[in-house]
Amino acid sequence: MGPRVALACAFAVLALALVACGEQQTDGAPTGSRTVTLYSSMPLYGPEREQSQDMVNAIKLALKEAGGKAGPMSITYVSLDSSTREDATWTSDRVLDNARTAVRDINAIAYIGERDSAATALSLPLTNEGNVLQVSPTSAYDGLTREGGVRTGEPQRFYPSGKRTFGRVVPADHVQASALVGYMKAEGVRRLAMLGDRDLDGGGLADQVSKAAEAQNIKVVDKGRIDATQGDLSGHSEDIAATGADAFLFAGESATGAARIFQAVAAAAPRMQLFGPAAVAGPTFIDALSPAVQARMRITTRTLPVRMLPPAARQFGERFRAAFGRAPAPDALFAYEATQAVLSSIRAAGAKGNDRAAVIREFRAIRNRRSVLGRYSIDRNGDTSLSTFAGNRLRRSRLSLDKVLQVRP
Repeated sequence: MGPRVALACAFAVLALALVACGEQQTDGAPTGSRTVTLYSSMPLYGPEREQSQDMVNAIKLALKEAGGKAGPMSITYVSLDSSTREDATWTSDRVLDNARTAVRDINAIAYIGERDSAATALSLPLTNEGNVLQVSPTSAYDGLTREGGVRTGEPQRFYPSGKRTFGRVVPADHVQASALVGYMKAEGVRRLAMLGDRDLDGGGLADQVSKAAEAQNIKVVDKGRIDATQGDLSGHSEDIAATGADAFLFAGESATGAARIFQAVAAAAPRMQLFGPAAVAGPTFIDALSPAVQARMRITTRTLPVRMLPPAARQFGERFRAAFGRAPAPDALFAYEATQAVLSSIRAAGAKGNDRAAVIREFRAIRNRRSVLGRYSIDRNGDTSLSTFAGNRLRRSRLSLDKVLQVRP
């Protein structure tokens, strides 16, 4: 268990203890107010700053297009920062403070966040006890919604109230794992060497890849979890090369040293294919690779190119650029849809759009919803039915579609 995961566990226990000791709570019953508040929690400092700001702007755009209303309810929006300038990333204290802020607000109706699964593991028990709908655009760790995570007692530990109050519009890790393994299979991989980072997202994805690979008859040599951000990686890369595997996967992200380990493995094993998950599909990672390593990379992404998505996705991009002067980061599309799904749930609740329990029920009842991401439903776990990934190569430091990866439910 990595340090951020351990901190998440410890702070989650502390947070629940504080709630039990008398923090002001609300049962989420209708207040009579026709104005409800939508909160978001994103890291607005550090390497994720630009993507997170695009996600906040996507939320603002969705609310603006709705005229600040959903059915009879007026919507107030509060953007909370889960990071600090000093830490340059989200912190446990900030995440817990954000969740408590939302729960204490009697007019709070929903909470969009977090970006990272380890952060969601902190905020979710609090929003659950407060009966506030939480929708994550990008937290994909399986244990948040279903059995199969890396820790015991999941997902029950995230729902102290005994009720499900969480959902996500991004496919869970087991879906991406199947897409990754299918991509490898199509490229002739029979033996995979793998490392993961020590964060919840990376470790969770690595476990799911092992399961998916076994189902598709690919042998996995799992070399454990590492901190690839510092130190000499030659020992790890030589271990990977010695496996004689056809391919290497690092289940991690830019912030956990993905570029460093791929560079090291590429040097130690010149013929090994290199695979990366959606978490590395950004300029920070890509620009840190040499041209030779870029030429060997294959990367999955959570969506197809905009030209292959519904027309609404292209129109969103055009409106976003007109409003904010730049093209949106890919994750902005997920934040926009998370907001649209919340607004749709408030509208569906009608006169009970200020009732947290009613809005949660409507979100969990989403079926065959048309969206910028495609048509999807929310299942009993809170997961989306979306299951299409893109397999990409890198050409001139840009993602280029190689294969459409459709995962069967």
